Amino acid sequence: MNNPSFPPDLGDGSEPAAEADRIAEGAKAAKVNQAARAADTARAAETAQAAQAAQPASNEDDSHADTAGTARAADMTTSPKPRRRLWPLALTGLAAALLIVGIVPRLHASAALTQQTQAQSVLSVSVVTPRPAPAVHELLLPGAVTPFAEASIYARTSGYLAHWSADIGAQVKAGQTLATIDAPDLDAQLRQARADEATAQANFDFAKTTAQRWQEMLKTQSVAQQDADTKVSDMEARRAMLASAQANVAHLAELVSYEKITAPFDGTITARNVDVGTLVTAGGTPGTPGMSGELFHIQQTGVLRVFVDVPQNDAPYVTPDTGVYLTAQQYPGRHIAAKVARTSGSIDPSSRTLRVEVDVDNKDGALMPGAYAQVHLQLQSTTPALDLPVSALLFRPDGVTVAVVDGNGRAVLRTVHIGRDFGTHVEITTGLAATDRVIDNPGDSLSTGQLVQIAPAAHG
Repeated sequence: MNNPSFPPDLGDGSEPAAEADRIAEGAKAAKVNQAARAADTARAAETAQAAQAAQPASNEDDSHADTAGTARAADMTTSPKPRRRLWPLALTGLAAALLIVGIVPRLHASAALTQQTQAQSVLSVSVVTPRPAPAVHELLLPGAVTPFAEASIYARTSGYLAHWSADIGAQVKAGQTLATIDAPDLDAQLRQARADEATAQANFDFAKTTAQRWQEMLKTQSVAQQDADTKVSDMEARRAMLASAQANVAHLAELVSYEKITAPFDGTITARNVDVGTLVTAGGTPGTPGMSGELFHIQQTGVLRVFVDVPQNDAPYVTPDTGVYLTAQQYPGRHIAAKVARTSGSIDPSSRTLRVEVDVDNKDGALMPGAYAQVHLQLQSTTPALDLPVSALLFRPDGVTVAVVDGNGRAVLRTVHIGRDFGTHVEITTGLAATDRVIDNPGDSLSTGQLVQIAPAAHG
């Protein structure tokens, strides 16, 4: 009876041992082929997953890929090919290439950013070199032009203004009559005083003659000593009365002389506040608005005074030998000669300035009292120091500070003292050397020891 599991070529006459060996070898080969197919199936699945991650496909393509993978796995069980084994390596290389293409630009950008950050961490600054300060510098100050002398003229005699002879703008001389006051009552008082003086003079002359006669008779013992002394005393009394009458006449005569208003000095009449027929009173009421009683105002304009207030820092350099000239807006480009006449010699505690008087020869009348002028003082220093622009200064709680660059390229803060002020520049008296490299326009956050880099466009 034949066994259906045996191959048909095995005859009934095959040996049982040989048949058993062939069956065992067939089973062993089947197990090996099954393991190979399983490994190929796993590799095919991994390859499909890698391909799906690199290039997504539709569900239909995935199913086809699975089917094809299964078919390829089945084929590989029978006869594997080296060409199919290169697909995982190719896909791995493609992924690495894509990864390199994405990472390399980022690496370059990161390196550039790091380099830029390092460059910006070093502060770029411009420096200036201190220059010698000028020995002479010009100090420009505003000045008020005032007359060399001025006076308000009041009446010393009460009466009515008879006439005036000088109006505003008139150039007058000292003693020139400006107006005349009519005071008839004062004239009458003067005449009466002179009559009283004449009476006192006559009484004195009579008393004097009588006293002399009695003194002669006393020598011959013709009269008593008492009577002679009485006559002498009467003469002295008459003398005193005469002196009183003379003084009264002089007083009234002086008042009468005030009926003529005269100029006290050479000058210009700048105000006339009366007209003919105006009642004026002796002395007026100075200081009362609208009733000051001022008849005329006169100013001396041949020489003018200009007062300026020099700051305390520049006050020591102002002397009578200091050069000075004036400029005015109405005369562009013209320098008006002047000279320092005197100073107050003390600092005003309210303004911390020195009062300086500058005299100007104004014979040509170029300047007018009350005008505004600019005073140019040529201040000279015997020990000029170093000069720096004000943009290089730092104002810190411990004083004025400058930042210099040392030999190691680091900032060093130094406290300095300011001397003369030139406007956009200042004089540094201490704390700075001529060879220092001073940082221009330093930031407020700059500190000692900070690393800095000098910009190529630095100027000296």
